[in-house]
Amino acid sequence: MLRIESVLGSRRDPALHEAIHHLEHHHAVEFVTIAVGDLDRRRLMARTDKGEEVAITLPRDQKLHDGAVLVLDDHRAVIVRAGEQRWLRFSPRSASDALELGYHAGNLHWRVRFDGEDLLVAQDGPASAYAARIEPLISGGRVEMSEVAE
Repeated sequence: MLRIESVLGSRRDPALHEAIHHLEHHHAVEFVTIAVGDLDRRRLMARTDKGEEVAITLPRDQKLHDGAVLVLDDHRAVIVRAGEQRWLRFSPRSASDALELGYHAGNLHWRVRFDGEDLLVAQDGPASAYAARIEPLISGGRVEMSEVAE
């Protein structure tokens, strides 16, 4: 098992780029895909795309990010790849429905963005869990919910 206790930098760092580029030509770069919702975690278990188990325990002042370099030596590099973020689209029927939906999204601390009149919510669990929290709006036909992939 590979134990990681710090992030070395970003694959976009000029100081690391040349070494990583060289290892890519020798098929010696491994990726650890981490769900977007897990990037803020300091401790987690994962697996590289070549099957090696990775135990990550980061100090409080470091965060995982897409392109984070976890290992870089003469023989290989291990780099974080952020997984695809899934989104739920909530389409309110009226301005008052949008206001109530926004109230709930804020109180529930959902990560959101806007797309026209729709509210997009970053999906970190099953869609049914989100629907249950605003069930009266959905069952009353005041808000429609659909899943979106990006």
